[in-house]
Amino acid sequence: MSLDPRPALAATGPRRRFLHATGALSALTLLPMAARAQSWPARPLSVMVPFAAGGSVDVTARVFMSRLAERLRQPVVIENVAGVAGSIGTQRVVGATADGYTLLFVPAAPITVRKQVAPETTKYDPLRDLEPVAWVGNSAYVLVARPDFPAATPTELIRAVRASPGRYNYASDGVGGLLHVLGEIVRYRGKLAMTHVPYKAGPQIVIDLQAGAVDLAVMPYSLVQAQIRAGKLRAIGVTSRDRFAFLPDVPPLADAPELRGMDFHSWFGLFAPARTDAGIVDRLARELAAIAEEPEVRERMNGVGLLPVKATRAQFSAMLGREVQEIAAIVAAAGIRAD
Repeated sequence: MSLDPRPALAATGPRRRFLHATGALSALTLLPMAARAQSWPARPLSVMVPFAAGGSVDVTARVFMSRLAERLRQPVVIENVAGVAGSIGTQRVVGATADGYTLLFVPAAPITVRKQVAPETTKYDPLRDLEPVAWVGNSAYVLVARPDFPAATPTELIRAVRASPGRYNYASDGVGGLLHVLGEIVRYRGKLAMTHVPYKAGPQIVIDLQAGAVDLAVMPYSLVQAQIRAGKLRAIGVTSRDRFAFLPDVPPLADAPELRGMDFHSWFGLFAPARTDAGIVDRLARELAAIAEEPEVRERMNGVGLLPVKATRAQFSAMLGREVQEIAAIVAAAGIRAD
């Protein structure tokens, strides 16, 4: 690119007045946004949890939002709107006014999976229509097996299943759900001939695994931690790239050459509608980060197998983009579609 060597001329006469007017208009445009950020919050906040009350998402949301209410000096009301794998509640937040008063507390499935497995019926694009605010915590997904399964490590699992094509199965909590997708990643990348057995709910999977009615399942750590400790289920591997703090003796599935690079976390995060004022989003992110450092909050998170995450909003966004890409690829390759 060539640069003009001539010195810049000072603005004079009508041009100077035009520049002053343009600058004034720009400043006036920014004033309402700055005023909104400074006056926020002036009334109660509503936080959508798109799953039933009492589950791990709801419990974690209530821990954080009760502390957020104290710090903001405004009530924070949790709304549980369950249905269609979390997409109904998520859609409500997408359609809400982007003023910082309607937020979404959610795990991965409605964000990184639902649009991929049900593109015709999912009316929102999570990467376009939502603003990532805070990556609150991480847990693990664990590939668990019935107690007498003939493998104890990821490499042994692949060897055993390949030795008996079609003999083994894996369960999930429904066609097109995140647990189904994670199971398909293991099956597809490992080139394993296994049958998918869909259930309606995770707890029944745990019961049937213990009884030997099904062979394998990828499950959230919170649902199987007691059974693993008691020896009623065998933990084969975790879906994250690194070992999980609460299961230090369980290797990552990525240790198997066929599954190298696999890195999925059971995460929770806070989102706002797209185009929410940046000052409000930054304030929320700072408050959530401070809350996660509180000893009592950490203790309660650890009680449900959750670890706080120190991540910037940019790192949160990058993680989301990577997960969406990887899940889209496996959904397309395996032809997964939600019920």
